[in-house]
Amino acid sequence: MKRINTTSLAKRIAAGLAVSLCALSFTGCTFETDTSDSATVPSISSSKSRLMDATELFTERDMTQSADTSQAKHIAVTDGQEITITEEGVYVIRGQASDVTITVQANAQDKIQLVLDNLSLTNQEKPCIYSKKAKKVFITLTGSNTLAVTNRFAADVSNHIDGVIFSKNNLVCNGTGSLTITSPENGIVCKDNLTITGGTYSITAASKSIEANDSVSIADGIFSLKAGTDGIHVENNDDDTLGCLYIGGGHFTVQAGDDGLHANSLFQIDSGAIHVTAREGMEGTYIQINNGDLHINAQDDGINAAHKSKSYSPTAEINGGSVTIRMGQGEGDGIDCNGDIIINGGIIDIIGRYAFDYDGNVRYNGGTILFNGHQLDSIPNQKNGGAPDIGS
Repeated sequence: MKRINTTSLAKRIAAGLAVSLCALSFTGCTFETDTSDSATVPSISSSKSRLMDATELFTERDMTQSADTSQAKHIAVTDGQEITITEEGVYVIRGQASDVTITVQANAQDKIQLVLDNLSLTNQEKPCIYSKKAKKVFITLTGSNTLAVTNRFAADVSNHIDGVIFSKNNLVCNGTGSLTITSPENGIVCKDNLTITGGTYSITAASKSIEANDSVSIADGIFSLKAGTDGIHVENNDDDTLGCLYIGGGHFTVQAGDDGLHANSLFQIDSGAIHVTAREGMEGTYIQINNGDLHINAQDDGINAAHKSKSYSPTAEINGGSVTIRMGQGEGDGIDCNGDIIINGGIIDIIGRYAFDYDGNVRYNGGTILFNGHQLDSIPNQKNGGAPDIGS
């Protein structure tokens, strides 16, 4: 991805990210700049400093939950129709049909807004919405909408298209309506940066419910995710400085066969009600929880800060909020970290065989820790010879 130096911007809360993370010695995500509608993520400095600043993540348009339809083009779908959008603008799409793909093939600087107004599409082997080229695509929800693919996606020699909504460019989902997605593979796939600021989503997918390459940034919304592998997965195989997940609000119910929520690099939670049932609840390299109400039921680790990115040191940092972890009968840990654990505040309530497992140091500066009903005054390590609690 092209890297662009960003200037000071202060209007966003989580948006069309085009993350280009700088290398670390704690430097963090930087977002590709669009001077008319832009975002940036400031750098990491130290413990208790937010990895990503919510005020600099979302544009005003990202956060606007309705579209200006005064100049919109209206499209009523019919069976077997191929809809191709080539010009910037607002498009209101409604109706019920099968074997329909809405394709965005616009200029690289165009912004396209698709307003789904009680739309219902069912395809056999093609995505319902496919954005091939644009600067940014907005999907704005009005009323009740349903998108489904019933069979395996058709093989494509040049692209692996495996999502009911598949976007090669920045994608924003918002609105006051709902969207139900059913997929034999993935639900929403974004090969760039995905931003969600509103709407109600019910996604059932044989693989991942939501997947992105560079970043997923969520300001609000209601999410019911059922995934064969991961509920939300963010990973860039070509650049491990990318792969951020930011949650600044919303209500999440996630059932996943592997990870409930996964980000290869930075993973930050500032707010939200999050209920996860999965093999592992949350996984990333640097995980920071600043607030929110988290409930995790896990067969393996509840929270796992692992070596997923070479650009960051594995860290699990909790500064506030409520974290409840219930473990299965196996060898999993409540919080497992291949590096350091930092607890500055919040309430952590773990029931299971092991509370903590870490390879680095710990800092316990504040907050309440309960393990199997007993309050702890230090952070134990299930590893023999683990590092001592070095305090603040």
